[in-house]
Amino acid sequence: MVLHWCVYLLLVLVISQSFTDATLSKNSPKKKAKVKQEILPATTNVRARGLVSEEVKFKDIVTEHHAYCEPLRQKKIFPSITLAYVTPWNNHGYDVAKIFGSKFTYVSPVWLQLKSQSSSMFSISGEHDIDQGWIKDVRRNGAKLVPRILFDGWSGKDYHALFSSEDVIEDCIQTITEFITDHDFDGIVVEVWSQLGGQRKSDLIHFLLHLGEALHEEEKAFILVLPPPSSGPSSVSIITQQDVEKLAPQVDAFSLMTYDYSNHMKPGPNSPLQWMSDCVTSLVPHKTSPIRRKILLGMNFYGNDYLPGGGGPIVGSQFIDILNKHKPKFRWDESYKEHVAIYKSGAVEHSVYFPSLMSVDVRIELAKTLGTGLSLWEVGQGLDYFYDLL
Repeated sequence: MVLHWCVYLLLVLVISQSFTDATLSKNSPKKKAKVKQEILPATTNVRARGLVSEEVKFKDIVTEHHAYCEPLRQKKIFPSITLAYVTPWNNHGYDVAKIFGSKFTYVSPVWLQLKSQSSSMFSISGEHDIDQGWIKDVRRNGAKLVPRILFDGWSGKDYHALFSSEDVIEDCIQTITEFITDHDFDGIVVEVWSQLGGQRKSDLIHFLLHLGEALHEEEKAFILVLPPPSSGPSSVSIITQQDVEKLAPQVDAFSLMTYDYSNHMKPGPNSPLQWMSDCVTSLVPHKTSPIRRKILLGMNFYGNDYLPGGGGPIVGSQFIDILNKHKPKFRWDESYKEHVAIYKSGAVEHSVYFPSLMSVDVRIELAKTLGTGLSLWEVGQGLDYFYDLL
């Protein structure tokens, strides 16, 4: 029995390793120090200012990035569901959610972790991050509050105990639903699929369907985080069309992580446009399917600064610092539909892939074409003029 569990845990770790970069978890490499940013209103939008273009100059970004169009601030332009993540470690997102709340259907603060205390006892941590004043401000603009819950620190043994007993499943679900109702949230975003690395799918689907049913009885929304079905030509898929079809009856929306296509070991674009499209069509091939509307196409608002043999994620404030210091040249990659900035630090050449107005715009248009919604990871990391397009 001990050997069985060792083999099982090793298999889970190996299969799930390639999805580590894409996680929304608290240990994400996008975790950065808190930065206070200034947000300024403008009278015209980014299109009228000629900023949505393949031709980009660093000085235009530096000058314009913090200025949003005041007349569009409370107008939702994108027609479908929009989910905005907010993290405590990028507190600029709290301001973004309040200022542009009318543009978001759901706001998901990354606050909560579900812990397995024993084989039948569960608790939720992160309550100290809950800010009731901020919640009221966001709701005032019409957005619904759906905090993210991460299955944090769970072992294979914990999952086995959960799946082996209907009573334990009910105890776990009750812990979640009571917490959500006691705090008067509008629902939850659940992140658990990637943690199992594609193992025990039928058991996990059984649990999630019961969780969705319980949440809907309380009139709460249920959004499920999903990894991309493919992270490259040789990747192993841990989510399929059949999985999504089984889950769809009890899931209100699927937050699809169509980003983190590249990393410091494989530098390149954050989310090639064709790959994003392929991820959606592989999970829901038919555009007329009602499930297609439940897919929230993931769009990154962070970027990456690569150098030979290294580099890593950067957020908006760091991107602006790079532009001010190094004044890089930009080029538009027609294959991936992303801008890349090239600069040198000493003798070392860097390649920076960070969202631009043009790359954001074409991805919004892709979501419209596909008939999906959008999920934004995460609004504290982006540039403020992005929201003119949403």
